[in-house]
Amino acid sequence: MRSPQPLPPVTVSEHDGVRYLHLGSVWVQGAMRLRKPQHVELDYVQRMLAALLWLDPDALAGARAVQLGLGAGALTRFTAQQLGMATTAVEINPEVIAANQQWFRLPARAELVCGDAADWLAQAAPARVRLLHVDLYDEEAAAPVLDSEGFYAACRAVLEPGGVMAVNLFGRHASFAASVARIAAAFGAGQVWSLRPTREGNTVVVAGREVAVPAREVLAARAATIEARWGPLGLPARKWLRMVRPYTPESPTA
Repeated sequence: MRSPQPLPPVTVSEHDGVRYLHLGSVWVQGAMRLRKPQHVELDYVQRMLAALLWLDPDALAGARAVQLGLGAGALTRFTAQQLGMATTAVEINPEVIAANQQWFRLPARAELVCGDAADWLAQAAPARVRLLHVDLYDEEAAAPVLDSEGFYAACRAVLEPGGVMAVNLFGRHASFAASVARIAAAFGAGQVWSLRPTREGNTVVVAGREVAVPAREVLAARAATIEARWGPLGLPARKWLRMVRPYTPESPTA
């Protein structure tokens, strides 16, 4: 458990038809397009859903999805409403939960847990989660607030065999290489992949628990299926497939 720290105030802004969530700073912690709330607005959040390339999209309904860090609820809305998954979001800041309930159209079926992500992992049943998203940044948005090998090992423990985790990291930050190395130590180097950084520098890392990577033609067909279903909501899956690179210890971003 982390030492108690004052939680930043939550503010909401709107610009050009998009509502944004902030944590006591100008940094954007999440966004929702007002006329299309199911659209995944931010590029890096879209890439968090690239983890779907490692899963069968026809076998997700009823499986469990967990988000560690709620943001503006884009991933929670998507896994609960678009994928039909039993969805849990864990968020330490009660103001973020309240803002989501008031301003960001969270689905009623999603389970919201107000608490520390590390504490939730410690008590969670093992091997029950198919899709885990980790996006844990504070108001300074500099480096993840939970980033140890033990933390990533706990993330792996809650995944079922064949389950995947997607983590948001800053590829341009000095901590990136060390963060990916910790993920590889927890999951195994052969179970870790990364996408190219976004223009803002966010790099999504995907890690699997005993994932059997499909053949290239299967991945291509899966990407086409994802894009046909959810491309209008911001999921350019065929583009993601061109971005994916396996982790290597010598060159984590290659």
